Amino acid sequence: MRALAAFSRFVGNTFALWVLLFAVLAFFQPAWFLPATAWIVPLLGLIMFGMGLTLKTEDFREVVRRPLWVLLGVAAQFLIMPGLAWLLCQVLGLPPEIAVGVILVGCCPGGTASNVITWFSRGDVALSVSITAVTTLLAPLVTPALIWLLASAWLPVKFGALFMSILQIVLLPIVLGLIAQRLLGKRVHHVVDVLPLVSVVSIVIIVAAVVAASQAKIAESGLLIMAVVVLHNSLGLGLGYLIGHLFGLPLAQRKTLSIEVGMQNSGLGAALASAHFSPLAAVPSALFSVWHNLSGALLATIYRRIGQDSEKIPK
Repeated sequence: MRALAAFSRFVGNTFALWVLLFAVLAFFQPAWFLPATAWIVPLLGLIMFGMGLTLKTEDFREVVRRPLWVLLGVAAQFLIMPGLAWLLCQVLGLPPEIAVGVILVGCCPGGTASNVITWFSRGDVALSVSITAVTTLLAPLVTPALIWLLASAWLPVKFGALFMSILQIVLLPIVLGLIAQRLLGKRVHHVVDVLPLVSVVSIVIIVAAVVAASQAKIAESGLLIMAVVVLHNSLGLGLGYLIGHLFGLPLAQRKTLSIEVGMQNSGLGAALASAHFSPLAAVPSALFSVWHNLSGALLATIYRRIGQDSEKIPK
């Protein structure tokens, strides 16, 4: 079990490499990964179940202890990234399916990878976990509402169908994970040790499946989509940090806000796009998953080197 846990940590720490490797493989050998498209939704549900297994009461204490900081992070997450997505689609005149895909990933809650990147960056991990948890629990209502508001100009958006999908893909597995955690007690720690491996394998399969299903479209429009993804992510990371600075947050919390805003639950974006729109609409989420893990790792390296003496979290 210890060897499996160690391997799980290794795979978790090299997440970006595996996502990139299998995305490239899926592009050149799409037939290998096309059957995995049927597993996109179940795999995302498995990831959310794992999140439920790891959630603790302590994860929400920051909401009570520092409600304004958590509120700022949640508001920034659901305002900056959707707003940037809509603006980029307007300015660049993106085709409808790509535009909807960009807006969809922008409207998703924070990704769980942001907690790991925050830790590497010497940020405020407790605040990061709280913001991720709150945005994820709000997603069934907020994400469909934002997609309907921002994306309806390009393609028809069914709020009710999106709402039900997110309930089934996100909220239900989290609740089941919380129940399993309560029933298993201390035995849940053995499961939690291998969760990084399960999550990485699941995300890698999701990304590979989306890339395989849209290989021809990526060959045609991949550079444009990648440019939008890089811009979207980079602006989100920068504006998240700037918002923290404008509101007078200490350095550790500014780093956290930057990472929380810039990193999305792209697996959810890919699942929703595949289920409700088209394989092409899922491509921005798949490429976002590849890119934000690479940019997050690079940013963490930079963040670790700045202001280490002034990063103490105020009590």
